[in-house]
Amino acid sequence: MTNQDIKDQILALAKKRGALQFGEFTLSSGISSSYYFDGRLLTLDPEGAYLVGRALLPQVHLWEGQAIGGPTLGADPIVGTVVLTSYLEGNPIRGFLVRKEQKEHGTGRMIEGPLLTGRDQTCRVVIVDDTCSTGGSLIMAIKAVEQEGCTVVGVAVILDRHQGGSEWLLNHGYQFFTLLEADARGNIIPSMSDDAVPGV
Repeated sequence: MTNQDIKDQILALAKKRGALQFGEFTLSSGISSSYYFDGRLLTLDPEGAYLVGRALLPQVHLWEGQAIGGPTLGADPIVGTVVLTSYLEGNPIRGFLVRKEQKEHGTGRMIEGPLLTGRDQTCRVVIVDDTCSTGGSLIMAIKAVEQEGCTVVGVAVILDRHQGGSEWLLNHGYQFFTLLEADARGNIIPSMSDDAVPGV
């Protein structure tokens, strides 16, 4: 089964599980949309989690990522399934989560999980999320891990809404990969690219 086949299955399952709905919706950004995508209905579904893990892990390995993480809450189940899949396939990578704000108790960390940092250590990181709209959450996560001394080797999402976020990432030199994407009419289609798109 090719990665393109998996993308087709993810789109079909998203519709079947109600993760992808069509109608008139107002997004958290205030933008009106003809569709609504709830990634957690897909990534917290057993079959959906399996498919997403299978689809994203090859991209993480292609970028030679050593760890995968992203902004909580959307990235949480994605990180879990990719980390588990990597272990089952014998090439494990670490996972981490980025808080929306630094916690005020305990160690006061912004990043949770075994993220390798330090002057004598390098960590190649892949940032993930369920969607990319304007890119705000992804950019926040990127800045958090870069402040820890890590290198962001790529950004991967389930759905690219094409609302400026992926364009910003590419224009700032970050490789970007998506499983599904919205076209100009609001139709959701599988991404036709099997490889990373290099940043400009």
